Amino acid sequence: MNYTLTHDFTGKVVVVTGAGGVLCGDMARAYCYAGAKVAALDLNEEAVKKLADELKAEGYVCEGYKANVLDKDILEEVHQQVLADLGPCDILVNGAGGNNPRATTDNEYHHEAWEGCKTFFDLDQAGIDFLFKLNYQGTLLPTQVFVKDMVAKHSGVILNISSMNAYIPLTKIPAYSGAKAAISNFTQWLATHFAGSGIRCNAIAPGFLVSNQNRALLFNPDGTPTARSAKILAGTPMGRFVDSDELLGGMFFLTDDKSSSAVTGVVLPIDGGFSAYSGV
Repeated sequence: MNYTLTHDFTGKVVVVTGAGGVLCGDMARAYCYAGAKVAALDLNEEAVKKLADELKAEGYVCEGYKANVLDKDILEEVHQQVLADLGPCDILVNGAGGNNPRATTDNEYHHEAWEGCKTFFDLDQAGIDFLFKLNYQGTLLPTQVFVKDMVAKHSGVILNISSMNAYIPLTKIPAYSGAKAAISNFTQWLATHFAGSGIRCNAIAPGFLVSNQNRALLFNPDGTPTARSAKILAGTPMGRFVDSDELLGGMFFLTDDKSSSAVTGVVLPIDGGFSAYSGV
């Protein structure tokens, strides 16, 4: 991580779901560097415990908790642990989410189907159900649990993770695009619902990042871009992928009451211009 801190979150309790992954793990780490006390939540207990141990060894305050964002009873138990260990939640980052190959087509256009191709008509219902639950309910349920702390204090910030897919759906991933569109809508709903309670809610919409999960889809073995990768770059005015560190400035801005006290209901694209470009 190479990021110059310009925000101070000293004393704030930040809960980050999905912190066992690289992206949200970096977000948790960044908040620690900015002075916050961080609760890192993930179904992968080993990953968040490792993250917490590393940060504590560096002198920061971080605790890792095993949590299933689709199980409200477990979230309530973790909430009590966080209260005992760190205190009431000031900032909730709903980072848990993701796509599912069972809800992804092989072809971009139906007329381009081939023998054995997984088409729109072959999408797995269980995979679609899980994807929507993970992204939508996996944001709604932690919000129900941890925002109670904010209501009691009449202050707090929620940050959701939307996507470029929420603006214009990408080919092959209809369920993921729909789920992220729901997150953008839910962000606006929450901002309105809690506006009189001293709570703000915003989202960031990351552009295309290179990760271990999608590297093989974006690059050939020789390091050259795949056809899909070339399309992405051609549609991105800056002509490059977004680096994960480049999300942190937007994250900090939207969750810092000193910087964005009147900003709520916003979905901020961090995408190298992808959402602004018409293709011409």
